[in-house]
Amino acid sequence: MVSNVNRVALVGTGFVGTSFAYAMVNQGITGEIILIDVNKDKAEGEAMDIAHGIPFAPSRTKIRAGDYSDCRMCDVVVITAGANQKPGETRLELLERNAQIMKGIVKQIMSNYFNGILVIATNPVDILTNVAWKVSGLPKNRVIGSGTTLDTARLRHELSSYFDVDPRNVHAYIMGEHGDTEFAAWSHALIGVRQVEDIIEQSHGKYRKEDLEQIFVKVRDAAYHIIERKGATYYGIGMALTRIIKAILNDERSILSVSSFLGGEYGQNNIFIGVPAVVGRAGVTEVIELQLNDEEQQKLAHSVGVLKESTKPILENL
Repeated sequence: MVSNVNRVALVGTGFVGTSFAYAMVNQGITGEIILIDVNKDKAEGEAMDIAHGIPFAPSRTKIRAGDYSDCRMCDVVVITAGANQKPGETRLELLERNAQIMKGIVKQIMSNYFNGILVIATNPVDILTNVAWKVSGLPKNRVIGSGTTLDTARLRHELSSYFDVDPRNVHAYIMGEHGDTEFAAWSHALIGVRQVEDIIEQSHGKYRKEDLEQIFVKVRDAAYHIIERKGATYYGIGMALTRIIKAILNDERSILSVSSFLGGEYGQNNIFIGVPAVVGRAGVTEVIELQLNDEEQQKLAHSVGVLKESTKPILENL
């Protein structure tokens, strides 16, 4: 990995990729961003457009179009390329189309001697992170999916509105598949240092436990509602990816709900799934194993089962 200048390559300059690149420049996260796309003109146009705003950014960032040969000098490669989710289509239905796309992209990255960290955002992200790991041959800690990072941000946003507090003081996680079988780990949801369940019990009816389920459903189905209204989601995931890359490049050892490899944690093995994990310069250095209650443990096991059922035939055909 390059140490003197942080370089990040982005594969895929669609809505998600360009939202990510735009957020990266506006937050001054890295020294150089290289845009790679099968449509080279599109990559060049996006790089030019974003570059014209750099005089207003917090720090100077070089942004340009490139190709897979540039990956060899990058610390991180972020993959957002893939087929788009259609209205009414689940993330899992994207699997067959995007698995082959992911395989081809990762092979080209690795053929150019890449030795950094892969970050995957293409849906269904947990399964495609597994595909990227198998194809790349990289250590499991250096292949990371965006997982439930965005879902967790959505949960914190909704809880901040409900309890009328700063979302940065909301500590709660969505776990499991980034999709229909995800769940909120309510037993570990905090507002500041207070348990959400305790706040509700002591609120004398101001807050209700039943409202938590409505909040969760709103979070779980957020992508469907956004897609129905505007056709795609991209700003939120662009900022979520930026947060992950910031944690990596700055070696923050931040706890983020990324798609990580489970090797016995939570009683599960050989699966990438969204769980709280420590993220830094080496990638995922630790999976945080929360003491889930029985209901939450069952929900995680169900989510793992759904992912494994869909993942197995894909991996067998790689």
